[in-house]
Amino acid sequence: MRIRGRLLTTGMLALSLMTVPWVAQAEEAAPASPNAAMTTNAPTIAAELGVLKGDGQGVTAAYLSKSTTRMQAAILYLRLLGKEKDALAEKGTDTFSDAGTAGKSNAPILAFLKSHPEYGWSGTGGNKFEPNGLVTSQQLYKVMLEALGYRSGTDFDYKDTLVFAASKGLSRAATATPFKNSDLATALIETLQTMTKTGGKTLVAQLVELKVVTADQAAKLNVGRIDVRKATDGSSYLTDGKGMALYLFTKDTADVNSCVGQCLANWPVFYSDAILLANGLSGSDFGSFVRADGAKQLTYKGWPLYYFVKDTKAGDVNGEGIGNVWYLIKQPFYTVGLGTDPKLGNYLVDSNGKSLYYFDKDPIGASECSGDCLAKWPAFHADAIQVPKGLNAKDFSEITREDGTKQTTFKGYPLYYFFQDTKRGEVKGQGLGTVWYVIDPATFAGTKTGLAQPAKVTVEMKDYAFQQADITVKAGTPIEFINRDEDMKHNAVAVNGAFGTPLLEQGQTTIITLTKPGVYEYYCEAHKSFMKGKITVQ
Repeated sequence: MRIRGRLLTTGMLALSLMTVPWVAQAEEAAPASPNAAMTTNAPTIAAELGVLKGDGQGVTAAYLSKSTTRMQAAILYLRLLGKEKDALAEKGTDTFSDAGTAGKSNAPILAFLKSHPEYGWSGTGGNKFEPNGLVTSQQLYKVMLEALGYRSGTDFDYKDTLVFAASKGLSRAATATPFKNSDLATALIETLQTMTKTGGKTLVAQLVELKVVTADQAAKLNVGRIDVRKATDGSSYLTDGKGMALYLFTKDTADVNSCVGQCLANWPVFYSDAILLANGLSGSDFGSFVRADGAKQLTYKGWPLYYFVKDTKAGDVNGEGIGNVWYLIKQPFYTVGLGTDPKLGNYLVDSNGKSLYYFDKDPIGASECSGDCLAKWPAFHADAIQVPKGLNAKDFSEITREDGTKQTTFKGYPLYYFFQDTKRGEVKGQGLGTVWYVIDPATFAGTKTGLAQPAKVTVEMKDYAFQQADITVKAGTPIEFINRDEDMKHNAVAVNGAFGTPLLEQGQTTIITLTKPGVYEYYCEAHKSFMKGKITVQ
């Protein structure tokens, strides 16, 4: 494995799905990563090594989604010790009383385990083995540790299995519940890459000596890793195989070679000729490119990946948010994030670094762009809001356009793409008509039209009631509804049909504007009998 740079990484940004057909035409391959990265995953390698064989159809998606049984774990244990052939050749008839439930092909293996209690599979009591019983991560990691030469009760207590396994670098499937065959593959591969208790070699090297796998097969494990690690705040982020954080650099939106000189000394690039991806990561999200200095660098969704030199051990995230331009690669990835332009500074972008704009003629909570305007300025929409440190997810909401499509808003104002921006870092729409602009989230307060509107009024939906149930506003005043109730959706629907908001989950908001004076009684559809309100428009 070749990894350029030593310590941690870079940080940033954003994704999104647009609501008009033009979005599908947006550039899919960012210029930062013209070449696909060589990626693989644990199930693929395990199958190629022949240590995970699957069912009759092989290591399929259906097989990987099944829970792991005691019989599977026992077979795998024998395979890792190079004893599977001996077990299959067992002729003895003394076996467990429930051996018949394992199928005819597994009968010799159960007889072998019965006659060889030294392998630790003595059954569950009462001469039973329970071959179809499901294993937990604790039970599976005990098996993996014993394959490495450690013994429960001697080297570690069973109750401390997961802690001891983590001290040996085995933890990637430790939290899996229920434990599935995809988790089995993950635990298997990390075990094969781990040093045995004695012998000074990895388990896969030992299997090569035992002729269980070939040297060429074992070489498939000589790859870099990208894992997903939990931060102390509960969020997840990408790391290398040693747990060192990976970052993105917002200035790379304008030029992927933006980090040079002392910057590179502080933020070394991350690269490996081939990468083993954690379960759930997609190989299509990773690419590679050759930097101007000749070095190779890996990318994620087009964002070049870096370490940070002050991260000295696994779990360090000292680079997060530095200079408002370095960010962890969070999972799920940012749907809205930051790009940085040499002249414009920070501005909002989608997950691929495409610029987002506001329209100065938009009032808060509504779009004045339609028809030919919308063809040139397609609406931006993200199904979920994930933002980097420094941005507030509560600043983002959505409106429903007249055609029924959704559009994401920032501080109540709709967000747009520009059709002439065909790649990341382009800001060709900036200043057009003196009404279209990118958004610096630190300074944006609203559009000229919106700021000329009366101040917004907020109605909270809390404890199954409209907390400001009877309000009086001037015509044109933005009225914001926000749901504060956990695990319950609410909306607001006018009795006379003048307005109707979508159902809002906890924390979601929507804004309406009433321009015609009058009295508008309304209710929540889900709790119509008791959740009511009234708006008087002057």
